[in-house]
Amino acid sequence: MAIRIKFNKYGSSEVLKIEKYLPNDPLYNEIQVENNVIGINFIDIYMRNGLYPVTNLPSGLGIEAAGVVIKKGKNIIDFKVGDRVVYAQGKLGAYSEIHNVKENVAVHLPDNISFKDAAACFLKGITVYYLFNKVYKIKYNEKFLFYAAAGGVGSIACQWAKLIGAKLIGVVGSENKRIIAKSFGAWDVINYKNENIVSRVNEITKGNKVRVVYDSFGKTTWFDSLDSLKKRGLMVSFGNASGFVKNINLDILNKKGSLYVTRPSIRDYISNKKELKKISKILFDMLLSGKLKAIVPSEQIFSLKDVKKIHDMIESKNTYASSLLVP
Repeated sequence: MAIRIKFNKYGSSEVLKIEKYLPNDPLYNEIQVENNVIGINFIDIYMRNGLYPVTNLPSGLGIEAAGVVIKKGKNIIDFKVGDRVVYAQGKLGAYSEIHNVKENVAVHLPDNISFKDAAACFLKGITVYYLFNKVYKIKYNEKFLFYAAAGGVGSIACQWAKLIGAKLIGVVGSENKRIIAKSFGAWDVINYKNENIVSRVNEITKGNKVRVVYDSFGKTTWFDSLDSLKKRGLMVSFGNASGFVKNINLDILNKKGSLYVTRPSIRDYISNKKELKKISKILFDMLLSGKLKAIVPSEQIFSLKDVKKIHDMIESKNTYASSLLVP
C-alpha cells in the first residue's frame, strides 16, 4: 500500500484528502517511480480550484517529482529498475509515494544532482529555457519585464538572465520580495503594491519601454503589460495568478503600437523526448557547474499529509522560490 493526495471537487486546500491505495502496474510505455521529492507548481493550485478543470473527478494532483524507477511497463528501452529520474508534464498524480508516468516525460537524473534540487527546478527550469529561447530570444544587455520574480519560475529566470547578461526587471508584491528577487539576480525590481508598473518601466528604460513582457499574473496586469511594451513588442502570458484575461478587444493591440500577444504552452515548445533530453542536459549542466542554483527555503518543505499548509502559504503569497513535498 502507498499514500497519495486526491480531490473530489474543486475548492480551497480543504478539498485535498490523503488516502491509501494499491498502485497499479505500469502500462505500456510507462515506468513506475517511487517519488523521493515532489515539486509544487502554481498550476497545481489552478487545477485544484477549478481554474484549469481536470478531465475527471476524483483526481490526483501534481505533475513533477524526482525518484527511482521501481517497475517498467512494456516497450521501455531508456530506463531500467533502479534508475534515478525526474519527470514533469505527465498525468496528474505526482502528489504520491508511487506514480506511473509515460517514459517520454521522464529523464535520467545525474548522480550529482539531488532529488531535492531536481524537483525544485526541473519544470521551472525547462519553462525558463523555452520562454527565453523559443518563445522569444532574450539578447545580451536587453531589458525586459518578468512578473513574480521572487517565485519559483522567477528564481530561475533571474539567475538565467544574469548569466546571459540580460537585464531582467522583476515585478514583485512586497519589499521583502524585492530584496529576494535582487538576490536571485534581477537587474531592477518593481513592487507593484506601492509602485506604478508602467511609470517605473518608463523610468527604468528612460522612456524606451521593453520589447518583451513575461506576465504570469493575468487579468489584473493585462493593461500594465501592454503599456510597458514598445511598438511591435511581445506580451507573453504564461500564467493566470489573478484570473483569466477575458473579452479581449484586438483593436487595443493596434492602438497601443501593433503589439503581439502569445499564450504559450510547454507541450507545444518541448513536444518530444529528443527536445526534452536536450533541454534537460542544458539545465543539468548549469546545476552541476554551479551557474544555476535550486533555491528551496527549508520552511517550504512539507510532508504529503501537510499539503494543505503549503498550498495555503502559496496562495497567500507567503512563499518565495520553490516549495516541495516529501513522501
